[in-house]
Amino acid sequence: MTREEAKAYLRLETVHEDALIDQLVASARSLCEAFLGRTLIRREVVETLAASGAWERLGAGPVAAVTGVAAVGPDGSASALPVDAYAVDIDPAGDGWVRARGGGRISVTYVAGLAEDEGDVPAAIAQGVVRLVAHLHAHRDDAAEPPAAIAALWRPFRRIRLGLETRA
Repeated sequence: MTREEAKAYLRLETVHEDALIDQLVASARSLCEAFLGRTLIRREVVETLAASGAWERLGAGPVAAVTGVAAVGPDGSASALPVDAYAVDIDPAGDGWVRARGGGRISVTYVAGLAEDEGDVPAAIAQGVVRLVAHLHAHRDDAAEPPAAIAALWRPFRRIRLGLETRA
């Protein structure tokens, strides 16, 4: 999942294509996250939601922690909400949920990702990313479909959401 891993897989030894390899690694990671419906490496996410009083699912996952909830004013300014004005939950599947009363909008800051760092990403996911980098590198000038082996590596980790889910 790093430039060095991609270059080793591609058997590239010079630095002439490092910028391209960096772009391909970033693209492959992004495509992997979109396919999986999950964030790979833990990072902070800030998301704006409606404060409708209903439970709202956070967009990224799996959620490791919700670190802040703030009211968003009409001018875009944020002010921390008192603890009794909202509730948060992280379910067993790693989905984060927030419920805030009062109307308007809230800003939720949280940490989401499958792995703490690149070394902790499951091997099959990392191998799929490297193989996708190789595919993108080899087919820069055409629109060839990625090999099915990449999807096969990622499929066991994929989260699919069907329909509208609600929480009571």
